[in-house]
Amino acid sequence: MTSATRFCLSALALAGLALFATPALAHHVMGGELPSTFMQGLLSGFGHPIIGLDHLAFVVALGIGAALLQGPLVVIAAFVTLSMAGVLIHIAQLDIPMVEPLVSFSVLLAGLALIWSRSVGGSVWLAIAAVAGLLHGYAFGESIVGAERTVVGAYLLGLALIMAAIALAVVWITRRIVGADGIASPRLRLAGAVVGCVGAVLLVGTLLPG
Repeated sequence: MTSATRFCLSALALAGLALFATPALAHHVMGGELPSTFMQGLLSGFGHPIIGLDHLAFVVALGIGAALLQGPLVVIAAFVTLSMAGVLIHIAQLDIPMVEPLVSFSVLLAGLALIWSRSVGGSVWLAIAAVAGLLHGYAFGESIVGAERTVVGAYLLGLALIMAAIALAVVWITRRIVGADGIASPRLRLAGAVVGCVGAVLLVGTLLPG
């Protein structure tokens, strides 16, 4: 069994476990309770991108992709900024239909972008980051609808800080790993295969009935 196959099978197993997570665990750090204080909002913002496999997988993939670009901060900033906008769109009760399948599809798309990294430039990653930011942000907004403004602000702060921190850490790690190989590194295709497998399984899970 090749390394790529082993990694892909591991990703499939991890994604499979995620499909059986309860909605409260997958979508709310506070166990289904609406955050009511600044600290609760902040902690909920910190936790949401980590406990959701779809969100974490995308942020990691985005960090890997950004590491291949001259200006990684632009792509990361676009994702974080549009995620904040997505949260506000949800709070404003503007509807984005089928957001969960679309979020999962964004993970699959990011994985494919890593597999084809030699052909994917900064403009493509920027577009992926912007659109996915709105989708992921809209999903994040479910946890904070109805909260007071101070709590919402704390939640947005927590989200922004943790996503930026993860993405920047991944940029640093990726550049150390791929080194001089850059986009020619076979590790990028392996990472893309893992992310793509996770996205594909999660996408199927969102489309299956009940």
